[in-house]
This record gives sequence, C-alpha cells and structure tokens, in this order.
Amino acid sequence: MSAAIGWSSGKDCCMALIRARAAGHDVQVALTTLNEAFDRVAMHGTRAAILRAQAAAAGLELMEVPLPWPCTNEVYEARMAEAVAALKARGVDEMIFGDLFLEDVRDYRIRQLEGTGLTPVFPVWGTDTAALAAEIAETFDTRIVTLDPNKLPESFAGRGLDAALLAELPDGIDPCGENGEFHTCVLDAPCFSAPIPATRGETVIRDGFVYSDLVL
Repeated sequence: MSAAIGWSSGKDCCMALIRARAAGHDVQVALTTLNEAFDRVAMHGTRAAILRAQAAAAGLELMEVPLPWPCTNEVYEARMAEAVAALKARGVDEMIFGDLFLEDVRDYRIRQLEGTGLTPVFPVWGTDTAALAAEIAETFDTRIVTLDPNKLPESFAGRGLDAALLAELPDGIDPCGENGEFHTCVLDAPCFSAPIPATRGETVIRDGFVYSDLVL
C-alpha cells in the first residue's frame, strides 16, 4: 500500500515517518499546507525552501496545499479534500499522522478521511512524550521555530531541542509541545540523506506567537 504523510516540518511527523517506514508502510508523499501570503508552512512558519529540502532529504515527493491568509475552516477543509482526492487518484491508500495524545485532533482526522478511501495511521500515538522527546533530542537536530509566549518564555525560540533544553522546560510544559507550547523544524534526522544547511535568522512576534526564522 502506498502512503502519504501529513508533514509540518517538525519532529513528530519526522518520527512518524521513521516508525511508519520501519513498520513496512511505503511512504512516498509529504502533504503540507503553506500560507500563501508568506510562503511558509502554516503554523510552524518554516520557509518553503527548507520544507522542500526536507522532502528531498527524506525521499518524499512534496504535495503543497496553498492556504489563504487568513483562512477559514471551510476553505481549509475544501482544499484538503481536493488534496486527499488527488492522493487517492494516484493510488495512495494510507495517510500517516504524527499526533501523540490529543484525542479531539485524532478524531477530527479520522472523520475527515471517512469515505475517501484513505486509511489514517498514527505510528507515534500514545508514545510517552518524555521518552519520545529524549529520543528526538539524542538523534535529531531540531530547532524551536514557533512558541506561545503565554506558555513558554520567548528565550526558548530558536534553540535546539536537546537534553539541556528539555531539562529547562517549566513545569506543566509537555516535552513534545503537544499542547501547542511550541513547534519545531527538523534539520537532521536518521531518515534524512543529509542535514539541511540552515542558519538562524530573525525572531519576531506575530499574531501572538514568537517565530524564530531559519534560513537555507
């Protein structure tokens, strides 16, 4: 069976790719939503150039879904439905997701794929996030590119997700940021053929979130 993966540029989808392939899923396509106004990954803020470098390094064909800014949920769902139909038309049977424990998000994905012919797969679902974060810190080069300053100090933006950072996370912060505390971009991982050569750029506050840019 051919599979696609919901690709955000971050650590959880990257780990989901590794585990899915290890379990025998033939993951060929990365599906990513891009903010049309900024040419960046929606929510994470990763530049499209880095996204494309990631896909090439991971051996994935990239399917980009452009979204307007701002974007209503109706427009989002319509464009995602078109993308899913295109995946099915080319023979994709499974959709891989990197969700960890948010049941409402998982249930939403399952509902959205009902009747499409694509089966949702959640390779990292239920994994202990402390153990997962420790594994990622040891084996990935991951940077915090977006954070919610109401949950995490701005000083964490742009830092690498390593053992030292995990030890400094305030109480109540999920070590994988699953509750929206932060989002990441992976520059190297065991599934990449080569590291992504990126440097840290400007840090800005926009729409209530802190963004730390990475430049290819």
